[in-house]
Formats: sequence, C-alpha cells, structure tokens
Amino acid sequence: MNRFNYLFTSTKGLILTAIALVSIVTAVFNTLSGPMVEWGIRDLTVKWLGMDMNPAERAGRIIMLYHTIAMAVVAIEVYMMTSIIPMRKHEQKNINMLVTVGYITAMVFGLGFAYWGHNFTFHGLFLVGQSLVFFAGIMLAFALNPWKKEYYVTDKAFAHFKSGMDMERMAFFVMTVAMLISAGFGAVTGSFWANGHETFLAEDLIRNPDKTGLQKAIIGHLHIMLTLIAVSITLIVGRWLEFKGLFHKIAMPLMIIGTLIISGGVWSVVWTHLAHTFIYIGSVGVMLSALMLVIFSWKKLIHDNSIALGYTNPTLFQKLKALLSDPLKFGPTWQMVFMNFTVSGIGIFMAVKLEQIFRVWPAREERITLTGHWHILAAIIATIILMYYADIVGMKGKTRKWFGWIMIIGSDVAFASMTIFSMKTLFVPESVAQQGLMNTTMILADFGLGSLLVMMAIFLGWKLFDLFKGEGTWTKEAKNSELELERTSNPVLNIRRDNEFNSEGGVK
Repeated sequence: MNRFNYLFTSTKGLILTAIALVSIVTAVFNTLSGPMVEWGIRDLTVKWLGMDMNPAERAGRIIMLYHTIAMAVVAIEVYMMTSIIPMRKHEQKNINMLVTVGYITAMVFGLGFAYWGHNFTFHGLFLVGQSLVFFAGIMLAFALNPWKKEYYVTDKAFAHFKSGMDMERMAFFVMTVAMLISAGFGAVTGSFWANGHETFLAEDLIRNPDKTGLQKAIIGHLHIMLTLIAVSITLIVGRWLEFKGLFHKIAMPLMIIGTLIISGGVWSVVWTHLAHTFIYIGSVGVMLSALMLVIFSWKKLIHDNSIALGYTNPTLFQKLKALLSDPLKFGPTWQMVFMNFTVSGIGIFMAVKLEQIFRVWPAREERITLTGHWHILAAIIATIILMYYADIVGMKGKTRKWFGWIMIIGSDVAFASMTIFSMKTLFVPESVAQQGLMNTTMILADFGLGSLLVMMAIFLGWKLFDLFKGEGTWTKEAKNSELELERTSNPVLNIRRDNEFNSEGGVK
C-alpha cells in the first residue's frame, strides 16, 4: 500500500509512473517501424502480441498512439505545475487524480482499440479517458486563477501587475486555457468522423491545395498542442530555476502576449490565409521570453557554481567550467538554445523559402523534413522533462553528471543528424551522392538515440529495484512530496509573498 501511495499520490511517484508507461509504449511500438521492419523484429512483435495490423488503418493507429503518449506527457507537466504553483491541497489532489485516471484509461483502451481489434467499448473508454484529462485541465485553470489575492506577488523581483497580480501565474493560466480551447479543435473535428471527415496524417496533405475546414483544424490542433506543451515546460523550468529579476519582468509579458497571439493565429488557420503571420509574431514573443530565461539561468549558474568551485574572480575558462559543472541544471536551457538550430530556425526557414526551395523538391523530401520537425521538438521536450525529474529526485555525484551529459550529448547528436538528413538536398543535390551523407547521419542518430534508450533502461531498472527495497529512496521521496504539498498549498509560504502588500492587494 505504501508503494501504491507513492506511485499514485506523490508528485515524484506520479511522474515516475507516467515516464515508465511512456517508456514501455515507446519501446514496444518502436519495433513496428524503421529498420525494425527490415530486420524482421516488427513481424515478431506483431505475432507475439497478436496485433491487428491492417495496412489500410495505419494512419488511425499512428494517431491513436500519438494521442496516448501526448496525454501522458501533458499529465507529467500537470504534476509538475501542481507541485510548484501554490494552490489548495484538495485542488492539487483532485487534479492529479483526474489526470492520472484519464491518461491511463485513454492509453490502455486507446491502444487496445487501435492495435488489438476494434472493440468500440474500448474506443468509448478512450474518449472517457480524454474527457477526464480535459476536465482536469478545467480544474487546473480554476486553481491557477491569477486574480485570487492570496496568490498575489509581493516580492518586486518577480514580474507582477500594479495590483500585485503574479504575471507568471497569469502565463500559466493563459497557457492552460489556450490548451483547453486547442484540444476542443481536435475534439470537434473528431465528432465529424465519417461525416465529412476522414482519418489522415498531416504530412500526407502538405501539397493538397484544397483542404477542408476540418482538415485545417486538425493541422492547427497538432501544431498548437505541441507548441503549448513547449510553452508549459519553459514556464515550469523557469519556476524550477527561480527565474526572477529584470529578465523575468521582460519575459513574462512577452510569454503571455506571445501565447495569445500564436494560439489565435493557429486557430484562425481554418478561415484565413494570414494565420502564419500571426504565428510568426507570437513565436517571436515566446522565443524572446525563453531567451530571457536562458540568459538569467546561465548567469545564475556561473555565479553560484563559481562560488561552489572557489573562484573569486573567475576567468572566461573558469566561467565556462562553472556553467557546465551541473548538466541537469544547464541541460534544459541548453536544449532550448539547441532547439533553435534543429526546430525553430528550420521551421522559419522552410516557411520563408517554401515556394522557392521546398516545393521544388520531391514531395517525399518535404514530408521527411516536416515529420522530423515536430518529432525533434517533442523529443527535446522529453529530454528537458527527464532532466527536471532527475534533479527533483535528488540524483547526485557522478551518476548525475553521466545521466545529464548522456542526455544532452546523445540527444543533440541524434537531432542534429536528423536535421542534416532531412535537409540533405540543400547540401548534396544529387541523389546518388547523398548516400554517404545519409549513411553517416543515420549511424550518428542511431548511436545518439541508442545511448539514451540504454541509459533510460538502466535508470528505470534501478528505480524498479529500489521499489522492492523496504527502505529505498522511494520512501524519502514520498515524505518529501508530502512536505512539498504542505508548502505549495499554504499561501503564507508562497515565495511570491512578503509583507509589502496587504490582504487587499494594495501597498501598506
């Protein structure tokens, strides 16, 4: 019972459970594509697990798989938010309970429906799971209500409105509401299945000039949900790294306005051709906000680690050593910088040069680039989540450094290789000459991703072994989660409050 309570009530246990389930799903379903097909592993998986793999239903299966993984990732971010943002104890427990039951129900019955026969009871339960996750989001939005005076900011180091309202809390609130509306875009379209809407993968319609409104809604849904997941993890990392000061005051208004504009732009894709203009403007705000976080966190890491290393007046080399001395604190913001070279920059370049370059390429090349674009973004977000989790569970010493650097180097080698692979026609136009570049980038990508998978297998194996120990580290994590819950649910202990403002929100 103690282990059950740890896994399904404590923040660290809930995150671990979700990471483990996503890892299992990823490990199993990765055997169904890529080189696993040529090696015969796909056929073994299908046979051993008794999967129904009708080729005509491939798009539907992939969509279901993406949704089950995405909802687990959203659940992880919800756990992080309820553990670091002040709210009432019953609000945190109810939100965590609903999102947990929701994503697990959706994952089990969604995959069961897609890959093991089409039992429509399973599909109904998949929708029930999604509905519970959505309702948990509504409850989270109410809990994040930035107009509650008990959560007003009083420390002037943090971004706030004149009344004392917390701008960072407002950014979380705006992101949550935008995600609920964006989820509705997918839900409304789903309600029209077989009644004007058919299953498709977004990358298959890239050169179709006559997209229906429902198809545009799905394309917008795909892009904005992933974008808002990225916005969420950026805000979470900022709170984790104690983001404040001048850069915080610049970043939070930009994040709020950027999120509103980019969300509105994506929603408008259904009825206007100017959607990308709004998306570009909103993206600038969000990216500048992330840049402020990077500058703040790197300065803070250099300062704090220089003191820890005994540097009183550090040289440039010593500052670099201080910055890189803790990969779990350096890694998340570095991944945000790296993202610009493999995702954001590539996406903007593609949009600007779409007609001049990419539409001249064979459709398959453009499809590879677009598919890689959102897969890399999703994977980078995953690495940030894993580094955050490794830090909050207290990973220390050489294990901390090995975990952090393998996560950073392995993922970056893989994603950089995939970016070069997808854009290879820019560098090597002749198809025959591309083979050498393709082989090299694929080997590097396999090496990078393989190192991540091996490390995650070792890490999860260690956590599983620890769970069987009577006095394992899981017992300490469970106790710490209770203390964190007490702190988060107590406005008096909110780091955003001091005695400068009175209970009515005005200055004393």
